[in-house]
Amino acid sequence: MLVLIFGVSTIVILFLNKLKIPSLVGFLIAGALLGPHGLGLIREVHDVEVLAEIGVILLLFVIGIEFSLSTLVKMKKVVLMGGSLQVLLTIFLSAAVIYPLLGAANKAIFFGFLIALSSTAIVLKMLSERGEIDTLHGRTMVGILIFQDLCIVPLMLITPVMVGNGIDYLMLSYKMAKAVLIVAGVLLAARWVVPALLHMVVRTRSRELFITTIILTCLGIALFTSRFGLSLALGAFLAGLVISESEYAHQATAEILPFKDSFIGLFFVSIGMLMNIDYMLDNWLKIAVAVGLIFLIKSITATASAIMIGTPVRTSIHTGLGLAQVGEFSFVLAVAGRAAGLITADFYQVFLSSSVVTMMMTPFILKSAPSVSAWITSIDIIKRLRGMRKISREQVFSEKKNGHVIIIGFGVNGKNLARVLRESGIPYIVLDLNSDTVRKMQKKGEPIYYGDGTSVEILHKLGVHRAKAFVVAISDAASTRKTVQIARQENPELHIIVRTRYVAEVDDLIKLGANEVLPEEFETSVEIFSRVLHHYHVPRNVINEYINDIRKDEYRILRTMELPRKSLAERYKFLKGIDTETYLIKEDSQVDGHSVKELRLRTETGVTIIAVQRGDKIYHNPSPDFVLKKNDVILFIGTTEDIKRAIEYLESDRFLITKYH
Repeated sequence: MLVLIFGVSTIVILFLNKLKIPSLVGFLIAGALLGPHGLGLIREVHDVEVLAEIGVILLLFVIGIEFSLSTLVKMKKVVLMGGSLQVLLTIFLSAAVIYPLLGAANKAIFFGFLIALSSTAIVLKMLSERGEIDTLHGRTMVGILIFQDLCIVPLMLITPVMVGNGIDYLMLSYKMAKAVLIVAGVLLAARWVVPALLHMVVRTRSRELFITTIILTCLGIALFTSRFGLSLALGAFLAGLVISESEYAHQATAEILPFKDSFIGLFFVSIGMLMNIDYMLDNWLKIAVAVGLIFLIKSITATASAIMIGTPVRTSIHTGLGLAQVGEFSFVLAVAGRAAGLITADFYQVFLSSSVVTMMMTPFILKSAPSVSAWITSIDIIKRLRGMRKISREQVFSEKKNGHVIIIGFGVNGKNLARVLRESGIPYIVLDLNSDTVRKMQKKGEPIYYGDGTSVEILHKLGVHRAKAFVVAISDAASTRKTVQIARQENPELHIIVRTRYVAEVDDLIKLGANEVLPEEFETSVEIFSRVLHHYHVPRNVINEYINDIRKDEYRILRTMELPRKSLAERYKFLKGIDTETYLIKEDSQVDGHSVKELRLRTETGVTIIAVQRGDKIYHNPSPDFVLKKNDVILFIGTTEDIKRAIEYLESDRFLITKYH
């Protein structure tokens, strides 16, 4: 069975990769083809359900081991407020919409349970691939997803007691109390038992034994919780959480995470197998209505939740679109609801089919979300209804500024730039979308304000038409493009500098009006190869030539970068502040044929030639009459500034003028 699953999955994903369709969609399609309702290569429904449950256990275990309580504390506003609002609003709105059709409050509420959860696996994977996890919409999505994942525990406990005409609150209280005791017992026991066990295993220095112990912990705790009436999935999550809090968490994570994609793939293949393709074809209209209803309800509730916690409207819409699909844990709830009689077989198939369709559509929706959210917020009526906080008249003093720098984004790059500008006495003003950061830095006297750089009104408040420089240092690619476009339209003379992640974004930003674009991806590669070449003593001017050639090929706007210098202090502690550098005399160099005396390097630049390499032979302390030839490598010694001056001197005609005068 596994050979079939991974074999067909490989073929499907390879084909979809050519179309640039995410692999998770491929797993779902592969499952649909393999399943009893597809080609029928795997016919046993029971085996499929067992496979799905194993996939859920492994998926929850990986999520648990990645879960960090410290992360939860840092994101408490988004997680607790945003997440709870999203879940409650979705349950309430969906129950209100579906109640007339079902005619039962408990079934309507359970439908709300099913669509309240979004797909952590798909959204996190897409955000990671697009480099958007650290953006504002990325952090908002992640925070809400964390809360949703935690909600699976109470929702699973509530589901069995919703059978009948109403909720049995006594039974619910009993189950909740029992769950709390079991969870507390597992966590407390794990505080001493698991670390002691892992310590003994680690002392054996056996990697195989360590991995086996980790997997045993996962399955053992999952089985233990299931014996007391809780789910295997909850036990797996607790097992991951227990290991994540141990002193061996990093090692355990390193061993388990390589299997993460396989676990997720196995789960989604198993979900795809449960799809009844014939049913989808026969009931396509019903499924299409369900898909539209799910997207509409979830995008509205997630957007509203994000707005309520102070997220800008455009970012909130982006968040709502990103969380509009049904989550993987919803399938776990659906199975429990079907067993409890809360949903019929027909309803189950409609839910299953529509949910898989929403998952398949998610990658495409996330790709178009920036454009869609920007378009929606550009509508006049939406502009009037936007609750974006404006910069107050009392706060703004940029109206009195001229020739100042506007910094969009106060991350690492924004902070470093602000510090340098402050020390240099250059006026500046900062705009950021993190309200907590704004409040904190305003107390420290930083000229920082809350607002969205894509707002023309706010840029006017910052004095964009009188500013001299405009720096965009945010991670949101769509917002960056929009901000650059608006800034250029408002001030054609403005010098715009943009930090971006990828080289592929440079041309678009230049067309939109940026003067300089600094792609982190490219500059990091330049920094790496320059350091490697320098470590192998490749001459400085040769490294500079490589950098210039590559920059010309990759992007037009060049950034001056000081190459790393190998200080002699690394070799001899008593020589501090003295550097060495090499210089290659190329075939067309004007230095060729001149003596050391004729160069007058020490007189003109302050550096001293301490050696010359010619072929395999090295001439130490060459005499003044030593004649330099092409392909010689000169070794300088001097201060950093002197060496820089010497290279510029040898590259110019100045030493020839000096020689003949």
